[in-house]
Amino acid sequence: MEKQHYYFASDFHLGAPNYQSSREREHKIVAWLDFIKADAKAVFLMGDVFDFWFEYSTVIPKGYIRLQGKLAELSDAGIKIYFFKGNHDMWVFNYFEKELGATIISDEFILEANGKRFFLHHGDGLGEGDDAYKLLKNFFRSKFCQWLFARLHPNLGIGIANHWSKKSRLAGNKREGERFVEREETWVKAYSESLFKEHGRFDYVIMGHRHFPVTIDIDDTTKYINLGEWVNFTSYAKFNGEKLELLHFESENDEETK
Repeated sequence: MEKQHYYFASDFHLGAPNYQSSREREHKIVAWLDFIKADAKAVFLMGDVFDFWFEYSTVIPKGYIRLQGKLAELSDAGIKIYFFKGNHDMWVFNYFEKELGATIISDEFILEANGKRFFLHHGDGLGEGDDAYKLLKNFFRSKFCQWLFARLHPNLGIGIANHWSKKSRLAGNKREGERFVEREETWVKAYSESLFKEHGRFDYVIMGHRHFPVTIDIDDTTKYINLGEWVNFTSYAKFNGEKLELLHFESENDEETK
């Protein structure tokens, strides 16, 4: 089978809210990757794959070996892996690039495929407002902050991060869909005006971060897709070369639903 499909997923938040549920989620993610590998041309992991990640020069967080092994298998099979930095795993550096051949995306990525244009971004810190978070994000991404954290012993640094992961807002959190869609539609249409002025028009604007799977028509030519998350929804998007669909992975038995 010719590999021609593009797959997009976001917000696995591995590590949260506890070891057992994270391990169960990892098995489901690996099953999904195994399901799509037959026809995948590229896989876009669009941020917050981990609830926390920091790469010391010789140390990475323990765990997630099943996911890493499956991604290595896909990469070795010629499937391109794109890894976006989210607000939880912004301290991804070059480990996945060296070990998996992944392309690391720090901010936005513009994809052109089969005559369609895609604007891809994790989704955090965009648009007007949220100035406090934007300032904090710039600090956390600074070389100085990364240098400071790297001075902590891994047992302490990763231990602190894992403690905060247990408080993740994902635990048992399922947003009210109708109210969310109303707020999201207002935000994305306002944001799209500045986006189109800077980059031109797109067929699809795809993001994660906001944790609810939804498709919104920005106008007659552009669709916005939020990929949702994998604690409650196991949602992802697939572009088959002609159209893009928002789907849900149900089990290891090659099941997917719109």
